[in-house]
Amino acid sequence: MSRHGRVPRRQPGGAAGDGAAAAAVRARAEPLGAAGVDEVVAIAAQLALERFRSGDEAEMEFPSSFTSTERAFVHRLCQSLGLVSKSKGKGANRYLTVRKKDVSEAHAVMTCDLALCTKHAVRSLIQRFPVTNKERAELLPRTERGSACAVESEKKEVNKTSGRLNDGIPQVPGKRGESEFDSFRQSLPVLEKQEEIVQTIKDNKIVLIIGETGSGKTTQIPQFILDDCYKNGTPCRVFCTQPRRLAAVAVAERVAAERREKIGQTIGYQIRLESRVSPKTLVTFCTNDMLLGTLMAGDSTLSTVTHVIVDEVHERDRFSDFLLIKLRDVLQNQNNLKLILSSAPLDANLFIRYFGSCPVIHIQGRPFEVKEMFLEDILRSTGYTNKEMVKYKEKKQQEEKQKNTLAEWCSAQDNTNKGTSRRQKSVPRTNEEYKRLDDGGDTVFNQLTEKDVNCLEPWIVKEMDSCLSDIWLHKDIDSFAQLLNLILTENVSVDYRHSETGATALMISSGGGFLSQVEQLISMGASIHCKSSNGWMAVDWARHFGQTEVVHLLESYSASFGFGNMDESSSSLVQKSASDLSAEDRELLTAYHHSFDDEKVDLDLIMHLLHSICHSSDAGAILIFLPGYDEIVSLRDRIVLDDKRFSDNAHRYQVFVLHSSMQTLDQKKVLESPPFGIRKIILSTNIAETSITVNDVVFVIDSGKVKEKSFDALSCATVLKMGWISKASAIQRKGRAGRCQPGVCFHLFSRLRFQNMLEFQSPELLRLPLQEICLYTKILAPINCPIVDFLMKAPDPPPAVTVRNAVHMLKTIDALDPWEDLTELGYQLTELPVEPHLGKMVLYAVVLKCLDPVLTIACALACQDPFVLPTLASQKRAAVLCRKRFAAGTFSDHMALLRAFQAWQKARSDGWERAFCEKNFLSRATVEIIAGMRTQVLGQLRASGFVRARGGADIRDVNTNSENWAVIKGALVAGMYPNLVHVDRDSLVLTEPKEKKVRFHPTSVLGQSQYKKIAPANGQAAAIQALPTDWLIYDEMTRAHKTANIRCCSVVTPVTVALFCGPARLQSNALQASSSFQGGGVSNDSSDSEMEDRTSADLALLKLDEWLHLKLDPEAAGMLLQLRQKWHSLFLRRMRAPSKLWSQVDETTVRAITAVLSAEEQSAGLQQPSGIGQRPRPVTCEELPLAPTWKSTSSRKSSTETELSDSSHAEKVSVKSSSPALHQPKKYKEKDILLSGQSSDDRSAQSSVKPAESSSYSSPCATPSSPVSGKGLTAGLLAKGAKRS
Repeated sequence: MSRHGRVPRRQPGGAAGDGAAAAAVRARAEPLGAAGVDEVVAIAAQLALERFRSGDEAEMEFPSSFTSTERAFVHRLCQSLGLVSKSKGKGANRYLTVRKKDVSEAHAVMTCDLALCTKHAVRSLIQRFPVTNKERAELLPRTERGSACAVESEKKEVNKTSGRLNDGIPQVPGKRGESEFDSFRQSLPVLEKQEEIVQTIKDNKIVLIIGETGSGKTTQIPQFILDDCYKNGTPCRVFCTQPRRLAAVAVAERVAAERREKIGQTIGYQIRLESRVSPKTLVTFCTNDMLLGTLMAGDSTLSTVTHVIVDEVHERDRFSDFLLIKLRDVLQNQNNLKLILSSAPLDANLFIRYFGSCPVIHIQGRPFEVKEMFLEDILRSTGYTNKEMVKYKEKKQQEEKQKNTLAEWCSAQDNTNKGTSRRQKSVPRTNEEYKRLDDGGDTVFNQLTEKDVNCLEPWIVKEMDSCLSDIWLHKDIDSFAQLLNLILTENVSVDYRHSETGATALMISSGGGFLSQVEQLISMGASIHCKSSNGWMAVDWARHFGQTEVVHLLESYSASFGFGNMDESSSSLVQKSASDLSAEDRELLTAYHHSFDDEKVDLDLIMHLLHSICHSSDAGAILIFLPGYDEIVSLRDRIVLDDKRFSDNAHRYQVFVLHSSMQTLDQKKVLESPPFGIRKIILSTNIAETSITVNDVVFVIDSGKVKEKSFDALSCATVLKMGWISKASAIQRKGRAGRCQPGVCFHLFSRLRFQNMLEFQSPELLRLPLQEICLYTKILAPINCPIVDFLMKAPDPPPAVTVRNAVHMLKTIDALDPWEDLTELGYQLTELPVEPHLGKMVLYAVVLKCLDPVLTIACALACQDPFVLPTLASQKRAAVLCRKRFAAGTFSDHMALLRAFQAWQKARSDGWERAFCEKNFLSRATVEIIAGMRTQVLGQLRASGFVRARGGADIRDVNTNSENWAVIKGALVAGMYPNLVHVDRDSLVLTEPKEKKVRFHPTSVLGQSQYKKIAPANGQAAAIQALPTDWLIYDEMTRAHKTANIRCCSVVTPVTVALFCGPARLQSNALQASSSFQGGGVSNDSSDSEMEDRTSADLALLKLDEWLHLKLDPEAAGMLLQLRQKWHSLFLRRMRAPSKLWSQVDETTVRAITAVLSAEEQSAGLQQPSGIGQRPRPVTCEELPLAPTWKSTSSRKSSTETELSDSSHAEKVSVKSSSPALHQPKKYKEKDILLSGQSSDDRSAQSSVKPAESSSYSSPCATPSSPVSGKGLTAGLLAKGAKRS
């Protein structure tokens, strides 16, 4: 495979359209995100970059014919894809290269010193409970493979957890009851195929049923099986899987209603933490991961199941693909089992090949016709326009005038000076001017920006126009000197266009035959691809006026950069359909794409369309497909609160939300028909594409977008990105209209975009990090089958390198051992519904007894950032300061997340949630999802035995240390490892195993913690210098160009790193005495100042991993190692037996760890905030009113400002309760603690999202507590054991 890839070159005339240079000038004044490029270019660039990412080439080039606006678009795309992009050259020679990031491993040696009270705490523990030989032996790396699992016996008792389906036996079903839905059932297309479906299932082990939207396959196929078994007296038991919780519940309730039964009898459902089944249940609807969880107990769990229906298999989520691998294996051993795959239209051949020629049944879809309207049709029929479109049209009109003036110019010159070309002495330029021009042109990335023509002073415009006119009309060579002088001294663009004709200096020089000046302008960066208002480029001017030498010169420049036609050469990338567009439609689309970044969702256009539908038709529900909850909440607020056309007539509309995280109670209301005269408006994610059918929908508005998680193997980060849907999804969405009468589907994308969409959505197995899947594999795969071999059996196997990376990461975090077997920790991680590293963080928090705050932080990290970037530049500084206030001087982005969530809970319980989120730049959607996830994870911890209902390890006990930020950070470090950064104090840079230099992401509070309003020139260096310790953890690394940025960081002490980083089982030679490494080349350059007088011979070396080597005095090293051993031994015991009572040694070990972490935090001068560990109080689960009395927030000013007061003015903040001593955990007051019967989280099994807040809420920026002496601190913490419950 070649090393370099290349994107085909193009002439800018075709795709970019007229005015490319004007767009380039405009880009200089616009933010990067606003860069508007032609749709053909955008599609071609995206396809080329996606192909490059998945290919073997190390580098690719984009052509020099790209305008700076188009290059800016590519730069932005590269950033989102984790690629490095760079522009080189000048003018016509300016081209853009893209490459993948190289990584190189390095070594970090750091010094560490222990505070006196730390040594005292460790000594006290070790003297009382020395490390036993058994503990030492248990924590040595295994030299041979153990039994497939030491925890296997322990896990058998956990089979009762919520991740398994209930046991049962096949029974003969009873007769179906008559119901009000019978006539509707008879109208479904699937009924025509009932006999064929039943017989095919009887005759084959595997059947693929492909039915169009609304055919009834999801609700009827399980009933066909029941009715046939009743008729023949055959026992049956059916599992039916759905990709989403909400769909499993909705379908189960519908099927039960159709059979006139109560849910939980013959028909039931089981989703995580919610179950409605009984011993009589014969059809169980469940999520894919529930069936996977059941299979973890062994293949025998399906021995009493007769049919498994995997529905919506076309969605290709990772669990459904993973299920297919396992079920294909199970089918070979279980003759009584039938597998039915049910799907919307998909690539049937893939599954036919996968299962070896299984029969396929096709079912026709909706009975009514649906009219499709694409973006160009919508713009034409509704007359939609916006300010930017108006500006664009005015600009085009101006260009038309320029075209007429230019025609007069050209006609005046047609009969003169055709044959001779001139050579004139070019205007001399100084070295300084050369230096200024050398940086070239990528406007949005250069510091020296040429001025927008609108920003030029009138005298400059007049002078430039005069020079260009004199050169062209009067052959005034002297005007060149003035022209070039203005370009250099007044920072005018070298591609400045004459106001009345749109001609540039290069065009005029080419047409006039000024060869020397042509060369000079090109060397200054003039674009040879700009087009004047009549569509001519410089070479066309030269050719028209017979300037042969100039033509040769310009053609040689084009040829040297592979100048070609983009429209022709990119046809392999872009399926073109613009040719059949009318001139009016093409003009409308061009204006729209230049006015709006179509990578976003145009809510203005949706509101315009919504109003148009409501006024043109009287009835019919409207279903609006949006990519995510953020857009849903924004649009809901516009309809209900902001747009008077709707808010003033609120009685005429019902607005519903469909999202996978919503409560099951709410989705039932969506399916009901509204009263007469009221129109139903449904805002939904892609869940309404297939999983849930609303029968009265007549109009569909399809944004064409979906939010998908994808894993960037280059930056090792999971990102939730908005992208275009597939053609199959667009067809599905269209099919949701017209269930009860002819319908209309409005696609908010052009026909060209539709033709260039993927045929089908790419499988999740190819997009997501595979850590969770690899953990499941170890339970489901045969014992000696490597993970990569098992996953290669998937219908579309993930790249082997991605699987190996995932396995390596799982070994790094101690979830897998060297033989790829699950460790004790690994088994527990399979139970938690979060990514493994976040699950590890939560489990550490349980054992460290600081669960509640860590639970909030882990769930926040599992979602997208709850802080939103404001659209107005003027507000961006305020948004950064907002984070900083929430961080409260703790040098921690994690603290900002925690306190922001707690403040939101308080605001929600007080009824002014919306205003609070707006003021503090928080996404309401995201914080609601975090609250729901908290409930789910806590429910699973209860089911697994980690949190008990009463007594030891109850909710109060596991929050003993929740007020102690030092202990909380211990759990964070364990979960974030190996995401660790070291501070190089000499160079003032941050280093990481794979990056020699990383920077704080602009959103991190650590990057701007030391200045108030104006950032210093060396802001990063100043921020690094101000860090109180040499170590940081981070959540995610993103790469843009040369720099790697780290997001969501917290400073941590060296001792926290020493205790919680690295594997639990260290090598026996991990601790090396001074003599054993003295000659090993370990540098002492990075010694702390108080250790500089020592020689390296006095220090020992503690190796935690290949990169992380601690240098410290031998006594401290020995103590740290022993404390590590005590901790990991305790953690191992808790993982093996979560529900076992705590022993005295366990309690003492945790108290010693608490004392050590607190003392080190105090020694580093870090602040301990108050109020962070208070348990939430319950609030009603009912949705709060959409229009709370938030407009009267001025009366709340004092309380709001207290909550958001800057830490630098902490003395102004009044705190309701007196602060505890620094690092000393608060004893929980009864009113602050919600025992198991009272907590909102405790009722998680019965309900979903229930955000809440503590009853004695304290400001997120409360005054940090004052320090106390280390000796008293340690003694106090060690003395508390017997008193705690």
